[in-house]
Parts: sequence; C-alpha cells; structure tokens
Amino acid sequence: MRALLTGLFMAAVLATPATAQPAPDRAAAFAQLDPIFQAFAAERHVPGLVFGVVVDGQLAYVKSMGVQDTVAKRPVTPDSVFRIASMSKNFTALAVLKLRDEDKLSLDAPAETLVPELKGLKYPTTDSPKIRVRDLLNHTGGFVTDDPWGDRQLPMSETDFSRFLKAGVPFSRPPAMAMEYSNFGYALAGQVVTNVSRQPYDAYIQARILRPLGMTASTYDVGKVPVERLAVGYRWEDEAWVEELTLGPGVFGAMGGLAVSANDYAKYVAWVLSAWPPRDGAEDAILKRGSVREIVQGSNFPALVPRSDKTDPAACDRARVYGMGMIVLADCVLGPHFTHSGGLPGYGSNVLFLPERGVGVFAFANRTYAGASPAVRDAAILLVKSGAFPARMTPPSPALTQAAAIVAKIYAVGDVMAARDGLAMNLLLDSDAPHRNAELGQLKAELGACQPAPDIAAETAMSARISYACERGRLQAQVLLAPTTPASLQVYTLSAAK
Repeated sequence: MRALLTGLFMAAVLATPATAQPAPDRAAAFAQLDPIFQAFAAERHVPGLVFGVVVDGQLAYVKSMGVQDTVAKRPVTPDSVFRIASMSKNFTALAVLKLRDEDKLSLDAPAETLVPELKGLKYPTTDSPKIRVRDLLNHTGGFVTDDPWGDRQLPMSETDFSRFLKAGVPFSRPPAMAMEYSNFGYALAGQVVTNVSRQPYDAYIQARILRPLGMTASTYDVGKVPVERLAVGYRWEDEAWVEELTLGPGVFGAMGGLAVSANDYAKYVAWVLSAWPPRDGAEDAILKRGSVREIVQGSNFPALVPRSDKTDPAACDRARVYGMGMIVLADCVLGPHFTHSGGLPGYGSNVLFLPERGVGVFAFANRTYAGASPAVRDAAILLVKSGAFPARMTPPSPALTQAAAIVAKIYAVGDVMAARDGLAMNLLLDSDAPHRNAELGQLKAELGACQPAPDIAAETAMSARISYACERGRLQAQVLLAPTTPASLQVYTLSAAK
C-alpha cells in the first residue's frame, strides 16, 4: 500500500488480519448466515457466490460456495474476481467528490461546463434547470430509467459516446424534479471524471482510490483477470447455465464496469465504514471522512418501501432516498443504513452498510441479475438481532455531563430553582416551578433517593437519555440543551422506570 494508508486510523482499521477469530457470540451469528446464502444459491440457480462480513475494519467472516466456471469447475474463493455492476457507481461518485475536494469542480456547476456535448441538449420545458454535476450523482438529471439497456452499453467508446450525446438525448422529465435511476447519467459522471482529471475515469479511480486501498486485484477490464481467478458470468436458461457475452471496457463502465474479489472489496467496505463516527484525528490521503459521508446525502426526493411481509409484525416499512452511488434507508430493524445492488448479464451483487455498528455485508454471484439484496438484507437483520453487533455509543459531551449533574441536583433538592443558572430562559415559561416541583415530589415519593452518578446515552452532543439508579427503581430523564454558551437546559422530562 502507498504511504497514504499509514495514517494512524487506517493502520488500525486495515492491519487486523482477516484470519482473526471472532468473539464466541459473533461466531454463533456468523454460523447462521451460511444457510441464508445456500438457500439463495439454490433458489436462484447460482453457479457460484462469495459473501463477506466486515466488522470494525476487518473481514471478520467470508464464505464461498459453488464454482466460478462450470467447465473447469474451479471453486469460488475469496480471491475469485466478480463483476459488481452498479455497485461501481459509488466509486465514480467518490472520484467526483475527490475532484471537488481538490477544487477542480463544483457539484452545483452545470454539467455542460465539464462535458461540452451537453450544451446541445434540448430540455423538455422552457423552465427546466440545467443539469448539475450533483444531479448526475443523485439520479435527478431527468433521464429515463435505462435498465437493462444501459447494461449493454458497457463497451461504448468515448468517440461513440460523444457522437451519441451530440445526436441528442430525450428526457423523462425536467431535471431536479424526482429521482429516476439512470445508468446513462453515471456514464456522464464518468465523463466528468475523465475530462476534469484529463485521464480516463478508470485510470483515475485505479490510481487515486483502488490502489491506495490495496485493491490490486480490482479492474475495469475483466480481460486482464487471470482465467484461474475469473468468475465467469452465466444466465440460467432451459434448465442449464449458458455463458454470457463479456462486455466492456468502455465509457459506461463508470456506471457498472468494476470487477473485484471479496478480499479486495472488504478493504473498500472497511474504508467507507471508517468515516463513521465523526471524530477528531488525522485523515487519510484518499478522501476526507466528511466527504465520504456525503455519499448518503440525497436530493430530498424520499420514497417509501413497504414491508414485504404484511403478516410479520416485526417487519416494517422503510424510508428511502438515493444518495451518491448509494441507496440510503432507515427502518425499525436495521436503523439507518445504506446499500446498493449490481446486476449485469452474468452477475448479481449487493452490499449493505450499517454505519452505526461498523458492519458491512456483501455478496457476489455469477448469474445474470441474481438479485442478492434479499439475502444480504436477511443476513444483516440476523446480525443485528443477534445482539452481538450493538450500535456504537457516542461518548457524552462535557455539556451533557453537566446537564446530568443539573438534573441530579434538581431531583435531590426537589426544587427546579436549585439549578436556576443552568436553565434556559424558555424552560420555566413552558412549565413553571410549582408544576415542575409537584412532579418532582411525586417521583421522589415513588422512587426515593437517587444516586448522582448516571448512565448517559448521548443522542447528539446536545441531547441525551439519562438514567439514575434510585432506591425503588430508576429515574429516566430526557434532556435537550439550548444553543447557548454556556449550555443550558431548554427541555427536560422525568419519568420512573421500575
């Protein structure tokens, strides 16, 4: 690896060997993943697959199944190279963000200033805004959804792409009106990288992202993959596997041309997850942590994903928005997470990130549009429900520690005015001292005296759930600080938990 990976944090993230044994409780959870992917492979007629789980910066579990080619019957291994199709989009988005950080482009610049052929576009309405670079990354350029047409364009040359643009491209709607998935839009994003960096997009991504991460087996040209390591792509047709035609490389590879191994891809997953949580400390030279976290920022066109099993009371709907090469979701089981699938003739893949837990799950298969996302999601749900991968706690800020002391003092004295200097000006206007003190009296009669040392579960640096051990149960407090210096309590609520 290049020197830029010698920063203290990345050294800690990537130095742990993949062969390290997981803790016993995690091992039990990992053991339950195999049947999920075995069932997926059987149901979807997959010749071979590999899946992995990255935890706290290491490939904690990896398992391969089946064969990477049906003739020589070479078994799939963690070093087998699969095409990951649209999971390539995130690498293109990260490349654009890197060029932005180098002050070489603006996300809000009209894309036509960087791809001159777009100046001839005929927009659908006279009031259509011009397509921005940001719109290409968020799929809000107004282009029509182009699966599977876009998959067949992988070999298109830059010359042919320029000719294609000059001929004019129809719109599905005006730009910046809604999210509509566009492989063509990401081919344009790749052209932005090519034109701004003055080298082919794939060369830029290889040099500035893949190689620094140590992803030496990864390539946009599967023709360069040694035959003994290549997972050949197949479709299932007439009860048999039929080899698919190899496509690319070309301009459309920016939307779906990358090929990786599980061992390589785990390094990328670990690196992306290392951007969470926000913190002080040295940055690596690939991309700032704050810039990596931008991949989960969408353009505010949310959608609802209904739960698939209406009879399961534990299932829930999901909120969804498209970020930058990532689909960003939140639900009642996984909490905030982001994911992306990949599908090409011969391949199907998926990755899912749980940033608050430091966990990533991915799977690659060598069957056309294998649809790995349900299996990956089921695996992530199993890991979360196992309890072995808890959400990482945010340390309480000094202001929250002080707020906990203020609440403890108010409770001990039984009078909100005992900490008058720590209250924001609104607090006693929202509920006066006599009413608050009456509540305190009722709680003290129920719980008795409480210990001043609390458990603080920080939600942000300015809000927390606080719990105090008492003689007859626990006192629960929810606090929210005001934007004042010094910090002051703008909201606190108290309740008893026996």
